[in-house]
Amino acid sequence: MINKIYILLISLFFIQACGLSHDGSDPRVEELLAKMTIEEKIGQMAQINGFGGDIPNELKENIKAGRIGSILNEVNVKTVNEIQRIAIEESRLGIPLLIGRDVVHGFKTAFPIPLGLAATWNPEIVKKGSEVAAAEASSSGVNWTFAPMIDISRDSRWGRIAESFGEDPYLVSQMAIASTQGFQGDENTTFANGKIAACAKHFVGYGAAEGGRDYNTTLIPERELRDVYLPPFKAAVDAGIMTFMTGFNDLNGIPASGNQFLFKDILREEWQFDGMVVSDWASISEMIAHGFAADEKDAALKAINAGVDMEMASRCYFENLTDLVNNDAINENLLDNAVRNILQTKFKLGLFDNPYVPEEKQNIFGEEESLEAALLAAEQSVVLLKNENQLLPLSKEINSVAVIGPMSHEKYEQSGTWNFDGDSLYSVTPLEGIKEILGSRKVTYVKGLKYSRDKSNAGFNNAIKAAKNSDAIILCLGEEAIISGEAHCRAHIDLPGAQTELVNEIAKLNKPVIMVVMAGRALCIGDEISKSNAVLYAWHPGCMGGKAIANLIFGDVVPSGKLPITFPKSVGQIPMHYNHKPCGRPVNPSNWLSIDDIPVKTYQTSLGNTSHYLDDGFTPLFPFGYGLSYTTFEYSDLKIQTPILKANEEVKLSFTLKNTGDFEAEEVAQIYIRDLVGNVTRPVRELKAFERVKLAPNQEKQISITIPANELAFHNQAVEKVVESGLFKVWVGGDSNANLENSFEIK
Repeated sequence: MINKIYILLISLFFIQACGLSHDGSDPRVEELLAKMTIEEKIGQMAQINGFGGDIPNELKENIKAGRIGSILNEVNVKTVNEIQRIAIEESRLGIPLLIGRDVVHGFKTAFPIPLGLAATWNPEIVKKGSEVAAAEASSSGVNWTFAPMIDISRDSRWGRIAESFGEDPYLVSQMAIASTQGFQGDENTTFANGKIAACAKHFVGYGAAEGGRDYNTTLIPERELRDVYLPPFKAAVDAGIMTFMTGFNDLNGIPASGNQFLFKDILREEWQFDGMVVSDWASISEMIAHGFAADEKDAALKAINAGVDMEMASRCYFENLTDLVNNDAINENLLDNAVRNILQTKFKLGLFDNPYVPEEKQNIFGEEESLEAALLAAEQSVVLLKNENQLLPLSKEINSVAVIGPMSHEKYEQSGTWNFDGDSLYSVTPLEGIKEILGSRKVTYVKGLKYSRDKSNAGFNNAIKAAKNSDAIILCLGEEAIISGEAHCRAHIDLPGAQTELVNEIAKLNKPVIMVVMAGRALCIGDEISKSNAVLYAWHPGCMGGKAIANLIFGDVVPSGKLPITFPKSVGQIPMHYNHKPCGRPVNPSNWLSIDDIPVKTYQTSLGNTSHYLDDGFTPLFPFGYGLSYTTFEYSDLKIQTPILKANEEVKLSFTLKNTGDFEAEEVAQIYIRDLVGNVTRPVRELKAFERVKLAPNQEKQISITIPANELAFHNQAVEKVVESGLFKVWVGGDSNANLENSFEIK
């Protein structure tokens, strides 16, 4: 008995020395929690929107009374410091506030939109962008961002695809890890060191909204949910992300903000996530519109039971949790768990010790290092889709260039969606970048269209005149920033306005045409591409996009971006993604019939009995992973060092990559694997590794890749995660159509 008591005392001493309570939380959390009234607990669970200007008296009183745990969208550093002062010095318990803001792809220094960042296939670029964003945002008092958005997104009609890292679970997972590390640093970094809490959103399936319509329902079988949509979120948990956000969508009939399966069963119990969960904007109250909750009290009950710790914007918790506790509808322990998660986040950020922004740290924006990072990100994000007869790079000795199009000189628009704080003063447009290289004398600028949705051709004559008098035409087209993003979904994802007509008129001149597209999604632009000699897809490239585009056009930088999503030929092909499941009647490319090949009055047959569209066939406009360079690369000698292995071992492979052209360049080598036979059908290919490789002309390098066999696991009919025995194919190449192949077997 004495020995047991002695061991218990030693254990308690060890726990206290390590700064942990009996349940693993910070003992300071438990100490605070024990002092709190129900009203103060509910206050910590309330997040309100910012107010702008002077702090309202009512808000001051609510902060003093402990009725608010977080404020979002307040970025005036003096105001933030003052509301933190009130919370710490004038409230009973002195608890600092979380200051939330959507810092998605930069703060003042705008980086490419996340879809563009994914096109870099460079996690270090993403990490650096998040580091810059965190440093700038924290200097304004922001200590929590609602990023990264890691929804698997396969439908470019959905406006929020711009905020995503694309369609592939592996690629998105790598970017989720990088972004989390960039925002938060390692486990020892805090807000005082320029780091902010990251938030994995939207949990889960929001990117699969039916019809590509925002806020819409999602229907995802559990196996697909676990194999496709959940992996990036699990990667974020493993990377130490501090917070999660619910989705607006329902998942299989249950809104995310009231979904116990997601937040209790998976996030908390399976993954042991110990951070906090916040609703999306008013998504708790919106469960009433979903038909899932009868009223706000019912919505609050279902959200707190699901494990949502903090309510954003709406007031279901604030108005109803006290009654729910007093009437024994819920146990106060549910509130304690939620507040424990919130307080733990504040302690992890170091807000109790350093809640204020020192004067010397305020408003550190537009630094040279940050702009250089944004430039590198933009340069690596641009994807070369076409380069007929090696038109690019253009010679700097060219006599004259016409820069035409509504996106040629739009500092604001090129920064893209969900960049609330970006400063256009830092933006360099394509026109400015081109003039910097060629000089103003060689460049003629005509907008042609007032903005991307302009349907008038009144400016065409001046554009055609400028084009006729120039040796080459650079057409800068695309979408304004507002056309993509939340609630900005499109049924037709072509170039808006009269841009296609402008392309048609310029093409008639038979002059060299370089089309630069800046957009928040994949656009169906096959016809426009066919009338252009070269095409650069630049997404919304951020503040340094114009300089990056000019550097690429004139060869100071060689394109290396790769598509993070499949580009469909038409909306009718959607959903279209490379990692689809096989069917019983796949297309034979050598004998399929298109609509134009069918003879008139053909006998009523099924014309080949394969899975395709008569009009748009079975191939995309551009496949996932695609992207050209100014040089060419040759893949060879794919070897499998482990042709037979066990499920707990590693696949080891190597191949040779050679630069067979005239430019030093970087190639993103991609490794795809297929499990040929499974307990359930497996995708035709899955990305399992990639590596950026820089090579000089004629240089070759042997690349070795190791892939743990557990990366080949999937969920079987019993929804068990397994690595099955059998034969696997592996391909290596520059996109998802890679054709250098080999195989291995798992015994």
